[in-house]
Amino acid sequence: MRYFSYDKNNYGEFIFVEDGVGISQLELKKDCFSYGEMVEKETALLAQAKLEVREFFIGKRKNFTVPLSLHGTDFQMKVWQKLREIPYGQTYTYGQLATSIGNPKAARAVGMANNRNPILFMVPCHRVIGSTGALTGYAAGLDLKAKLLQMEKEFK
Repeated sequence: MRYFSYDKNNYGEFIFVEDGVGISQLELKKDCFSYGEMVEKETALLAQAKLEVREFFIGKRKNFTVPLSLHGTDFQMKVWQKLREIPYGQTYTYGQLATSIGNPKAARAVGMANNRNPILFMVPCHRVIGSTGALTGYAAGLDLKAKLLQMEKEFK
């Protein structure tokens, strides 16, 4: 069974989803695409995730400890793991990320894996930028990406 809960802050209204193993989705409520049956219920995992995200937004948390439950292709999983290794307040380009997973010509594929990331902030795809330093592609919108990067810069 999958459970969900909402939380709202200055950055938006978010939906948190857990599958009994870990957090499986964290998205803007307006962007959520449900996959299968879910029940609204405040579980311990959801409460922990919401607390950690609140702490993240006030600069009190730099790393998340709540268990995650990621499901994707082998390539996506490799990209998402590398995303979790990008230090708070730093950015990588898509090319740097592709090189770091041993596939320097896969910058576009890395971008697509980022786009499929189901867990905003906790798998920090907002820390990946274009080769010129420009903000490019973010499933939750470039405005939110800019705000997140600015927030991390301020709290670093």
